[in-house]
Amino acid sequence: MQTNFTENQLKDKDNKSSEKILRKCVHCGMCNATCPTYQLLGDELDGPRGRIYLIQDMIENEKKPSRNVVKHIDRCLSCYSCMTTCPSGVNYMHLIDHGRNYIEKNYKRPFVDRQIRNLLSTLLINQNLFRASGFLIRLLKPFKFLFPKKINTMITLMPSKFPKKKLAEKEIYPAKNGKKIARVALLSGCVQKTLSPQINEATIRLLNRHGVEVVVPKKIGCCGSLNHHLGKSDFAHKDFKNNINVWYEEYLNKGLDAIISNTSGCGTTLKDYGFIFKDDKKFKKKAKKISELTKDIAEFLAQNLKLKFEKKIKKNNYKIAYHSACSMQHGQKIHNEPINLIKKTGNEVVEIPDGHICCGSAGTYNMLQSEIADKLLKEKIINIRKVKPDIISTGNIGCITQISKATRIPILHTAEIIDWYTGGPKPKILSKL
Repeated sequence: MQTNFTENQLKDKDNKSSEKILRKCVHCGMCNATCPTYQLLGDELDGPRGRIYLIQDMIENEKKPSRNVVKHIDRCLSCYSCMTTCPSGVNYMHLIDHGRNYIEKNYKRPFVDRQIRNLLSTLLINQNLFRASGFLIRLLKPFKFLFPKKINTMITLMPSKFPKKKLAEKEIYPAKNGKKIARVALLSGCVQKTLSPQINEATIRLLNRHGVEVVVPKKIGCCGSLNHHLGKSDFAHKDFKNNINVWYEEYLNKGLDAIISNTSGCGTTLKDYGFIFKDDKKFKKKAKKISELTKDIAEFLAQNLKLKFEKKIKKNNYKIAYHSACSMQHGQKIHNEPINLIKKTGNEVVEIPDGHICCGSAGTYNMLQSEIADKLLKEKIINIRKVKPDIISTGNIGCITQISKATRIPILHTAEIIDWYTGGPKPKILSKL
């Protein structure tokens, strides 16, 4: 793609990076073939190629974003399916992030939209506020029909109560039986540790049982991905820098073999810290090291541990449908590792038809773009039913929340299944199976 950035524009690091990305695009349109929004809406501007044109025109010509441009950029799920498909290696992820940051700085959204995005930016990353909101939601649910559609959707998605934690919160969880073979930090996740604490508990048990010491530093906050994808770069970078400093100090002083993410959306962002700070002299080295250390839990288990499976203690064989989260398969290029791990339990593992298509969760997308998200969810459920599974497994809390609202088929994090089949407790959700 031809670009016409001025010499002065290219002094800006974001413009310089985006210009290199734009020049790789050859307009082939193969990206549209796997783009969920293009498949649903059939509009060129709701596909990656169209959005690339919009972002180039907006940034290169220093235009104030129009309402129409913002609409099409907002409709992007950031599923990155286009990056898996693209034969030219166009890094759409970094380009769409630049476009969103530009919009946030140069476009004034309608009042209600602005307040909703600000609320999500604050509420979802603060555990105490998130819990407190649950009690308020319990009172509001009977009257949700009185609220605007987006607020109605948020009320519907928010649980009225939260599960109790079974594992005491500590900074260090030592390896069992005194056989420490590795030391890792666990990113516990903002929403996940409140909505589904059992995922972190299963992860810690699983790692401890196999000789891995787990540290959960109290100073670690949100990974920053939520604000990053909302275009709120100042808030995101504050979280990025805090986490980089805390983990890097832990790495230098006590040693870390890995930073474990069991929320694939967060893991994708952590692995991108190195790129985000590539031009920052102060954080460049630290950020690069944190990205290198970051591993998805399935990735770490497959590469670093010899798991001890206990097939003989399980009486039933289940058909488990594996849902490959977009941030996992497209963002981190991890697909086979969790499937192969689940196969070692002795159960049948099946992949979901059209598994490259997003379920519609995509961070805050199912709240901000609920109509499109609901259509994608409907298609996902249809495809899940085709394989008639007993259990669904995935590696992302967003997908778990999204899919579980439309089916009674039990859905578990991959770590919960592996924990169970290596000596951990049977997940509560499977009590009727």
